[in-house]
Amino acid sequence: MSYLAKRYKFLSPLLLCFFLGFLGHSQITGDTLSLIQKNYLDGRESLKNQQFEKAIKSFGEAYKLASSPQYTNEKMEIRFSIAQLHYYLLNFEKAASETRKIIEHLEGSGKYHELAEAQTLLGLIYSQMGKLDEAEIYLRKADAWFSSQNDENNRASVLLGFGILELKRENFKVAINYFDAAIPTFAANNQPYNEAYAKLNKTEALLKVSPSEISNSISLAKSTLENVKIIADQNSFTKLKIETYRLSSYIALRDNDFGVAEQNLAIYEKKNDSLYQVFLKAISAGVDMQTDVVKYNEIIEKQQNDLDKQQKSINFGKMTTGLSIALIVILSLLTLSLYKNNNLRAKANELLQDKNNELQLAKEKAEKASLAKAQFLSTITHELRTPLYAVTGLTHLLLEENPKPEQKEHLNSLKFSGEYLLSLINNILDLNKLEANKVELERTTFHLKKRINDVLIALKKSADDRKNNLHLEFDESIPEKLVGDPLKLSQILINLLGNSLKFTQNGDVTIRVKKMKEANEKVLLHFEVEDNGVGISKKKQKSIFESFSQASLQINRKFGGTGLGLAIVKNLLELMGSRIQLESQLGKGSKFWFDIYFAISEEISENKNPKNIIYDVDYIALENRNVLVVEDNKINQMITKKILEKNKMQCTVADNGMDAIKLVQENNFDIVLMDIHMPGISGIEATQEIRKFNKMLPIIALTAVTIDENLDDFYRAGFNEIIPKPFKTEEFFEKIYRTLENRKIPIES
Repeated sequence: MSYLAKRYKFLSPLLLCFFLGFLGHSQITGDTLSLIQKNYLDGRESLKNQQFEKAIKSFGEAYKLASSPQYTNEKMEIRFSIAQLHYYLLNFEKAASETRKIIEHLEGSGKYHELAEAQTLLGLIYSQMGKLDEAEIYLRKADAWFSSQNDENNRASVLLGFGILELKRENFKVAINYFDAAIPTFAANNQPYNEAYAKLNKTEALLKVSPSEISNSISLAKSTLENVKIIADQNSFTKLKIETYRLSSYIALRDNDFGVAEQNLAIYEKKNDSLYQVFLKAISAGVDMQTDVVKYNEIIEKQQNDLDKQQKSINFGKMTTGLSIALIVILSLLTLSLYKNNNLRAKANELLQDKNNELQLAKEKAEKASLAKAQFLSTITHELRTPLYAVTGLTHLLLEENPKPEQKEHLNSLKFSGEYLLSLINNILDLNKLEANKVELERTTFHLKKRINDVLIALKKSADDRKNNLHLEFDESIPEKLVGDPLKLSQILINLLGNSLKFTQNGDVTIRVKKMKEANEKVLLHFEVEDNGVGISKKKQKSIFESFSQASLQINRKFGGTGLGLAIVKNLLELMGSRIQLESQLGKGSKFWFDIYFAISEEISENKNPKNIIYDVDYIALENRNVLVVEDNKINQMITKKILEKNKMQCTVADNGMDAIKLVQENNFDIVLMDIHMPGISGIEATQEIRKFNKMLPIIALTAVTIDENLDDFYRAGFNEIIPKPFKTEEFFEKIYRTLENRKIPIES
């Protein structure tokens, strides 16, 4: 290490990572060498006191004095300090240029230690410039040498460089490991600047690392940053102190403390801009002062010759000089403006990246919450359906036993309450499936006017109860056969008409269907549902289509309901590529409308009874049929058995799946009604076992499980049909009858 480096080794922490060793010092004496040393030491002292403009001038003077070939070693050492200074001043292009020249000089000289120090510096510079692959090459070269020499002190600087490199590559966990490896060495060797700088970068990595990799990353970031502040305050490390405000702003954002975040960011921008002004002033004051003097002498000589040629026109020369100065000033201002804008854009990008990370975490939490909600709803609705089956089943049985008039009134009320509760459960499940994007559209051919008439027939009793009149205005030019999802359309119209009927008394509810246009085998239809009921306020019109939303608490108390119907309408129409619209005035009524496309069909294959509204059952054909009921709930056993026996069917009960298998082997049953959730083996497993020895026996799943999404699984298991509990008695017998009629169709295992 040279005399200059030995004399001022204690200053190296201020410049990040390096000792200043270079080249053996030749025994040169004299006034010139003394002046070189004086200017060099003045530069180092100015740098220590953060007098950057003075430092760069002193280094420049020392470099000029060392231009003679006999001072080559001193010249390289000064150039290394100049490179370090420009790196500190964020003038990376200049720092890289100087360092590359040093490396070119040292390669092949046998000065491996000094070469490794220069390679470390160039690796750091390239990391800051975004040249990450080049940075890694130089850092690995330096690391190979220091590792071979067991030089842990200098290797700590390389580890710091690797940490910054991985931080730039967004490999935050790897970056933290590198910083943790370097920090103890800096602390042990009393290098406070390197220690604080490494911890500052570690803080940034902790703020950006995924919580799945480091669960307590935020608390670690806070404690690490506090340590940086202490070191920076104790040693007057202005640049590091300013950076702590930026990271404090990020931490406050993560804590949702936006006031503190804004305050810290404002302090950071103000102080950072001031520091940039100092840096720019220092760079401008010594523009290329330390570069090759010969180059500048040639430029000056050329300019002098040009001036001599222009002596004939002094005024013209003055004007040219003035314009040149003005141009330089304008370019300098533009450069400064672009530099500042780029820094502001970088800061904005960092903040946006942080917010994007936060949004990603929030998205993951929302997805987990949505999954938990779906699982909860599936479980709770199953638990609700089981006792509800007992309520509706017992009510049906009691109504069949000729109750007294006052008892019949109470039983009808109980039946209504059970059906209302079942409707609520179904609405919740429908909405949950819509929000989870688990509903798919079907494409079947249907007759639109007949479909609407079926809806009106189904709602006639509700209209009569409220003394309302239902009207249909149908455009007869609409094609008779359309292709779409008629069940979803029926559900939309039932909810809209049901809503209008509920909020209208002694009034009129009208549904209108008009053809808007027809082209390319498609037709656009306009649907309206209008009433002259209570109406909806302007304020509530904005939220009426949200889940569990109603016009007011008073409306809820007066008319009842959960506010799910319109939310289901909104989601279904969006699924079908449409949108619900609303016009309403309090006291005058409401009008809902939407436009929707349907394809035009040449063939009609509509299911005549998609919802089994009209049940065609030959009850005589069901008499004396042998039925096996597999059910573990004693109340449900009793209810199902009594319903069957009231229709003169023979009923046997099995408490579990194993008993059911044994009974099927030993008896000749016409049909099996199989529950799904039972102790021991499930209904699905029992059915699969039965299918191994009897493929023709009709088996119906009689279950409270929500099976809309798992129909294929049930049919693959060997079931012929599925009846969800609770059920309407007519639907129950209709499915049993239809399954028995089709029993000759073999079931594939």
